[in-house]
Amino acid sequence: MNLLPDERISITAPLRHPAFRALAAGRALMYFGNGVATVALAFAVLQVTGSLVYLGLVVGARSLANVALLLFGGVLADRFPRDLILRGGCALAALSQGMLAASVLLGFASLPVMIVLSLVNGAAAAANLPAAAALTPQTVPPALLRPANALVRIGVHIGMFVGMSAAAGMADLFGPGWALAVNALVFVLAALCFLLLRLPPAAGRAEERADVLRDLREGWGEVVARPWVWVVVLQFMVVNATWSGTVAVLGPAVADASFGRTVWGLVLATNSIGMLLGGVLAARWQPRRALVFGVALAALDALPLTVLGTGTGIPFLFASMFVAGVAMEQFGVAWEVSMQQNIPPDKLSRVYSYDALGSFIAMPLGEVAVGPIATVVGLEATLVGMAVLTVLATGGALGSRSVRGLTRV
Repeated sequence: MNLLPDERISITAPLRHPAFRALAAGRALMYFGNGVATVALAFAVLQVTGSLVYLGLVVGARSLANVALLLFGGVLADRFPRDLILRGGCALAALSQGMLAASVLLGFASLPVMIVLSLVNGAAAAANLPAAAALTPQTVPPALLRPANALVRIGVHIGMFVGMSAAAGMADLFGPGWALAVNALVFVLAALCFLLLRLPPAAGRAEERADVLRDLREGWGEVVARPWVWVVVLQFMVVNATWSGTVAVLGPAVADASFGRTVWGLVLATNSIGMLLGGVLAARWQPRRALVFGVALAALDALPLTVLGTGTGIPFLFASMFVAGVAMEQFGVAWEVSMQQNIPPDKLSRVYSYDALGSFIAMPLGEVAVGPIATVVGLEATLVGMAVLTVLATGGALGSRSVRGLTRV
């Protein structure tokens, strides 16, 4: 099958493949649910407990379960059909979010209940993430990888945008419990989409193995053999921790103290709109050294943290969140394509799980720690300090020759 050079391939070309359509729709719905949860869970915890520290414990519990089980999720996704794992993960997420919604609506929500259900939801995400990320190359020809990854990520960010906007309105008008109920329903719909995902018999299944430790060692060997992988993972240990601490904990606290919950939901949605535009741009063009270009742009994540910390103003907050979204999506598409073009397919889920583990491992610490730190030194100083850390981590990654030298096919 002859294809035009990828700069001339239509952004919609991957949609001609039914398996890709099912995957893209399911992932968009998954992230719609995550967008609802990002806003609704924070306000549910604040409604039930009124404590910024407890909020950090609940969102940190989800991240902790995610981090602890990611490697196991990667092994499962390289051993068994990845579409089956996605269906099971979505069903588990629907169950946990449905029970959380019921606890809030029926009045039996408590800190232990919310922590346990957040742990369950984090376990579901640990199964879903490596399976979903590794499926894209199995649904389209190699020449369509860049537009396919961009389209998946565009759908993801549309889902996040709609989810955050809807959750902010529902939390304000009807309460966070109803927003969480919608969250559970959306995960059911995502599982139904994955039922339509039809792959060749061998796709999504690696050679049967019984030694989990050997599987993990093989995945680790692929990571350490490529310095660009572990250098960028180290960078995003910092970037993701500072961003998560802001979005999940400090941002809602600033919103409740000043401009309100609805505005905060719109601010987060603006970031998703920026990611949407960034995905369209990345699908149409990226430089040959796309990875180093994306890594450098990650420093722009520091902008909204600085604006929140200095109280520059709402218009600047919207603008900075939009710019950060565009920049981060340039990195995201470059990273996905770099991984899929350079990692053996039968080990890709395990490498994705190490990537996610390294990138996310500091998130629970960030989410749990920012509340007490902000209580001692103040919200403003904490936010500005996290912006500085983001810039320093990006500078360190740019110092790697391996990162600067990687080119896309």
